[in-house]
Amino acid sequence: MNQLQNFTKGFIKENPVFVLLLGMCPTLGVTSSAINGLGMGLATTFVLLMSNVVISTIKNVIPSKVKIPSFIVVIASLVTVVELVMQAYLPELYKSLGLFIPLIVVNCIVLGRAEAFASKNTIFSSAVDGLGMGLGFAFALTLLGAARELLGSGKIFDLTIFPEDYGMLLFVLAPGAFIVLGYLIALITRLNKA
Repeated sequence: MNQLQNFTKGFIKENPVFVLLLGMCPTLGVTSSAINGLGMGLATTFVLLMSNVVISTIKNVIPSKVKIPSFIVVIASLVTVVELVMQAYLPELYKSLGLFIPLIVVNCIVLGRAEAFASKNTIFSSAVDGLGMGLGFAFALTLLGAARELLGSGKIFDLTIFPEDYGMLLFVLAPGAFIVLGYLIALITRLNKA
């Protein structure tokens, strides 16, 4: 049951975006559509999962003086893998996400989980934690992107729900990210108190 709690805490109780308010730069920057949110969320999930596994594996051989720089090297290597794979196989998504892919290296969710969890727990527990927090982050970005895309253009994942003429441009632009995020944070806070 403890592993299940580690996995599910990233979705509602300790969601990185809606509860912990971490990773706001990509959250607000790339969520103009559901596909962008999902793409960034899955890229971050991969880096989070793999960095947790690697760091948990090598935690006993890293000297304490170079712990954080070592974590950053591991994370940067994994981000490079994601960037190259995305560039080769998903060029449109790669162009759409742009600079935000390399910024995964300095995403406080990834480094925070490496320091707070992976460096102190088993490989399996770290993998479960990384996967849960990563999928919670992906869920948040996809939800935010879907809401903004629907309100702004009448579509979700490019499927037309209502005519684009009824959409509100505000929600596709930067201020719309803040408005929708605020309402989603309020909703998740309400759910956590229930």
